[in-house]
Amino acid sequence: MRPIRALLLAAAVAALAGAQQFKFNLEHLAGKASETVDLSLNGSTLQFAARFLDNKDPEEAKVKKLIAGLEGIYIKSFEFKKEGEWSPADLEGVRNQLHAPEWSRIVGFKSAEEGETAEVWMRNEKQKVNGVAIIATSGKSFTVVNIAGPVDLESLAELGGNFGVPKLERVPPPKR
Repeated sequence: MRPIRALLLAAAVAALAGAQQFKFNLEHLAGKASETVDLSLNGSTLQFAARFLDNKDPEEAKVKKLIAGLEGIYIKSFEFKKEGEWSPADLEGVRNQLHAPEWSRIVGFKSAEEGETAEVWMRNEKQKVNGVAIIATSGKSFTVVNIAGPVDLESLAELGGNFGVPKLERVPPPKR
């Protein structure tokens, strides 16, 4: 479950450091779950938290830059004791809201052996990234993250190696 946890950790770091862009419609899973996370940080809450970050600390300054202008960060995560507590219809209910031209899937991960999937979607408005959605599932877990508002992907990439966010190395294009 490492790729899924890495995606969730990246979203959580942004949160620790407005307007939800789609409906989760997953409240019915809470009663079945052994553990739930329901995080809703609107824009004013994020800006309040940013006041406590030190601009002189390079790492904190990066987080502050990343969350500037965000409308909100919303996370719903469910852990279950047994498989089969969430259905493919739950997954499709979220995916069906993430459609072109606004949303495009940029990363998809599937492990048949582990029974895990992860997807990252971007919302584009006027040639700018204006939201990120992450969906991560396994047989016993279901997580959806929505980062609403302008997302500076360069700032997000700069956090790699800090705050527990994995450092992603750029792979040079193959030589021809």
